[in-house]
Amino acid sequence: MSDLLRISTIQASLEWENIAANLALFSKKMEGLVGQTDIVVLPEMFTTGFSMKPERLAEDMAGQTMRWLAAQARLLNAVVTGSFIAAEAGRYYNRLVWMRPDGTFEVYDKRHLFSPAGEHEAYAQGQKKLVTEWMGWKICPLICYDLRFPVWSRNVENYDLIIYVANWPEQRSHHWQQLLVARAIENQTYTVGVNRCGGDGNGLQYSGDTSVIDFSGKTLNQMTATEAVFTTTLCLKNLQAYRNDLQFLADRDNFEIFVR
Repeated sequence: MSDLLRISTIQASLEWENIAANLALFSKKMEGLVGQTDIVVLPEMFTTGFSMKPERLAEDMAGQTMRWLAAQARLLNAVVTGSFIAAEAGRYYNRLVWMRPDGTFEVYDKRHLFSPAGEHEAYAQGQKKLVTEWMGWKICPLICYDLRFPVWSRNVENYDLIIYVANWPEQRSHHWQQLLVARAIENQTYTVGVNRCGGDGNGLQYSGDTSVIDFSGKTLNQMTATEAVFTTTLCLKNLQAYRNDLQFLADRDNFEIFVR
């Protein structure tokens, strides 16, 4: 177990529906992270942008994006995570991959599909929340629209860190910033939100606002609308001391989630 966890967030302007160009882009941005980080977080659909064309862009679980993730995790000796368009058993998923340095991985399929953009028509809905462990930390990675649904995010697993990868448009950036703080406070957990910047093929602009927030709702790091890479060190002892002092989670409600 490690008391300290170095988490690197990469905010970039994605090349629209261009897998090879985006993989090259992130390879370049990650060069300086060798030996400097424990987790690298990329945006939602980091290889394509938020596209509703999975029939043209989807890859299987042995495709180039999976091979790239494994290679980068091995090179950095760190977990690399982000979501891409995956195909499996005749269905398409907005799938987050939690890739470890040894090539083992776990996946999370986006639960809350963004119906205003028709995501629910193009992709299959995820059925299971992922809470994983790394370096003694319990971590819950989620995707974009999941941020709006506090019941799904609720810290019933005693996780230490929640991560949201996103393509969250500039016109609703205020919601993004406020909801990240709310999730941190109500769950008494470190909260990381990684968004993209620039424009996409849908005519949307993205202001980034990638953020790292502590368990009390205090912002530790936040990007503007430019491309950037930053690494923040989180402290497990500080989190545990805060929870011991203010034992709000002990009074949380018990509930069950019925997946439709």
